[in-house]
Amino acid sequence: MFSSVQIGIDLGTANLLVYTKNKGMIINEPSVVAIDLQTNQVLAVGEDAKKMVGKTPENIVAIRPLKDGVIADYQVTTDMLKHIMRKASKKLGAPLRKPSVVVCTPSGSTSVERRAISDAVKQCGAREVQLIEEPVAAAIGADLPVEEPIANVIVDIGGGTTEVAIISFGGVVSCNSIRVGGDQLDDDITHFVRKKYNLMIGQRTAENIKMEVGYALVEHAELKMDIRGRDLVSGLPKTIEISSYEIQGAIKDSLLSVLEAIRATLEDCPPELSGDIVDRGVILTGGGALLNGVQEWLSNEIVVPVHIAPSPLESVAIGTGRSLKMMQRIQSSKAK
Repeated sequence: MFSSVQIGIDLGTANLLVYTKNKGMIINEPSVVAIDLQTNQVLAVGEDAKKMVGKTPENIVAIRPLKDGVIADYQVTTDMLKHIMRKASKKLGAPLRKPSVVVCTPSGSTSVERRAISDAVKQCGAREVQLIEEPVAAAIGADLPVEEPIANVIVDIGGGTTEVAIISFGGVVSCNSIRVGGDQLDDDITHFVRKKYNLMIGQRTAENIKMEVGYALVEHAELKMDIRGRDLVSGLPKTIEISSYEIQGAIKDSLLSVLEAIRATLEDCPPELSGDIVDRGVILTGGGALLNGVQEWLSNEIVVPVHIAPSPLESVAIGTGRSLKMMQRIQSSKAK
């Protein structure tokens, strides 16, 4: 028996997930914190805080302390982690006494950013903190044989970053990380609606548009959606109808950046592993994998099979939790 609980944390830009070996996924909440600016007190975390985004009085602000997959506001991130740890111990039905924690980091993060993540988790009472690269965690969570000398190509389209990596023998052979993800697509939609319709919409509305009528660059039956916002000319509330083809045009450049990152990674691939990629294809994980038509679009563009992981939103967290027992093997393979 281990003396302490072992947990895996996916510290995502959009969602924070906690996975334990015994109970599986115990927490899956948005990475949002609501703070009272006068007292600096945390009022709400996760789902409750997300409901407040764009709807708070002046003295309360709902913020996302993680940007592009790394910590943008250290103190708020620590407060959020403490809150999540308390919630996790309630779910487990026992206090978390000095847990061993594995946290994932974007493969493009700097040593300073990694240290910040490690320190924030340690401040919440973790006995030891190990960091694992996000693509490796995503591959483990997607049930890929990462320890074997076979090419596993993972494309993790998260909230803040898109990570593309070829993993073989427990380590990353070639990878690219770009700071384009779901948040960027939301921004593209907001800018487009403001520019074309003179309508100001909030972040949550943009996210809903993306989920309802957002499409990757494929032919599809046109979908329409009514959206509400503030007219920038009159200042009054207004409703307009928007089509899926308009949204497709709005997010086109960001999607092409993702495609470019995939192509660049595949170009760096050793020839011996290229044969595996043709047979096994590419696995999509992260929230971006749920965008309508993305699987079909990518398989047309890169001409290899494209598959979506069994649970794309949870792959990284599941892999982080499972990697606890694989950590030493992965570390030793990197050392070689």
